[in-house]
Amino acid sequence: MTHEHWMQHALKEAEKALEKGEVPIGAVVVLDDKIIGRGHNLSETLQDATAHAEMIAITAACGNQTSWRLEGATLYVTVEPCPMCSGAILLSRVGKIVYGADDPRFGACGSVQDVNVIAKNPFGPPVEVVRNIHYNECQALLKTFFQKLRESATAEEM
Repeated sequence: MTHEHWMQHALKEAEKALEKGEVPIGAVVVLDDKIIGRGHNLSETLQDATAHAEMIAITAACGNQTSWRLEGATLYVTVEPCPMCSGAILLSRVGKIVYGADDPRFGACGSVQDVNVIAKNPFGPPVEVVRNIHYNECQALLKTFFQKLRESATAEEM
């Protein structure tokens, strides 16, 4: 299967977040051509700053594998992981990150934080980073969400 195929599954997760009024970020963990973990942002729903799509997908994958070591797995996520999620990726030993849109505010795979922190992984094996898979679709979900947020804030001011 291709990166584009698996990113479609991450996009479906992001759409679930959007339906819940969450920042539309979705993630899936793939190992041996099988999804072993899924997640989408739930920070507002759970009132938990750590309830990011990547964290939820990694937790689900570890549970499905009955191990916290996800060696050989690939994480597909619609938006570049933040420093917290990148730390979880390193610690869980995910071998590859594939993401859609850059995060110019918190991106920890090259946008804000030096990509070498992930790619050269000081804690273990290097992590491969692949960018811009379904970039336009991932970016469009974010734009839709933030446009609706601004519109509702404007409506409340009137």
